[in-house]
Amino acid sequence: MSIALQKTFSLILLIVLGLVLKRKFTQPEQHKGLKMIILDVALPAMIFVALLKIEVNPDLLILPVLALLFNILFLLISKYALPVLGIEQGTASMRTLLLLLPSLAPGLTCFPFVVSYLGEDVLAWAALADIGNKFFVLVLAYLLAISWYYKHHQLKKASTKDRVKQLLLAMLKEPINLVMISAIILLSFGINMESLPVFMSEAILMMKDMMTPLVLLFIGIAVVFKWDQLRMLAGMLLFRAGITFVISGIFVALVPMPIEAVLLAVVFPQSAVSFWPFAHMSAIRSMELSDESKKVKPTFDLELGVNLLALSMPFSTLLILGIFSSGTYFTNPYHIFLFGGIMLILSFLPKISKWISTLAMEEELGSLSQQKLNKNNSIE
Repeated sequence: MSIALQKTFSLILLIVLGLVLKRKFTQPEQHKGLKMIILDVALPAMIFVALLKIEVNPDLLILPVLALLFNILFLLISKYALPVLGIEQGTASMRTLLLLLPSLAPGLTCFPFVVSYLGEDVLAWAALADIGNKFFVLVLAYLLAISWYYKHHQLKKASTKDRVKQLLLAMLKEPINLVMISAIILLSFGINMESLPVFMSEAILMMKDMMTPLVLLFIGIAVVFKWDQLRMLAGMLLFRAGITFVISGIFVALVPMPIEAVLLAVVFPQSAVSFWPFAHMSAIRSMELSDESKKVKPTFDLELGVNLLALSMPFSTLLILGIFSSGTYFTNPYHIFLFGGIMLILSFLPKISKWISTLAMEEELGSLSQQKLNKNNSIE
């Protein structure tokens, strides 16, 4: 069995273990405790290590920019496409999907396959591109989440200056943001992981290594699948994959690249959705529970978010594995467009079927009304 497949099965096994442990974690306090360890310890340590290990090649600085542009473009597309797919504007579900769908988690579902099929050099490109994605999920997604929180709870009476001040204070209270600021300060003085004292770097690395298993266990423990929601999420993921294939196809058609870079451009955006926007949503939910706004409906649907996280990982894993297993098929932009078009059609199929059924019913009712009218006229 290949290393990539072994890595995939080990990650899936941790989610299954979380499902098995679900009966042991029945109290909300237990979920909250596990979530706090992830958000306040493991996740900040992971970000700190990632930032202090960055080695930027000036020729490849375009990669994080392209990744960030993808995040923003998909966010804009989702804003107008989700209502067509049946998601109501201004709802907790809409806000949850808008934050999660444009985000990427290549470390869990993309990097193991990239290093196995394309090598360590291409993996370095992918890691560099992930810097742009990290900026989106850590900074822009947080700004969006807190802005929606203010709007949802009608916190508009404060002046713009006060709102900016509240936003900055809220950001500084987050361990993730404090870690990012600290890492940037250290990098500005030329300090990296190797420069830190051994006892400190070892402790940080141990905390960072908790991140992946804890996240996967938490997903398995917290996931609550409902059939109607599962069908909706499958449609969302098909839509996400279809749009992503179209964007990748346009990029591959316009920019000449070697085969390895083409495959990376196709698989990297197909990574599973990121846990970090969900972390922001969880932090905002904690804010809602700690003040008067707890009487108002939540800003985000955390159940929907965790279920999307759980379904996204196997979906993306199978998709990326299929792309790599197909050889050079997906190096042709026309094949990329074709596959993206098929997935988009599948995502809109329930909506199309509903439209067709409604039209058929209206036509049948119109026909019956006409027949009744003709019958009345003949009687007269």
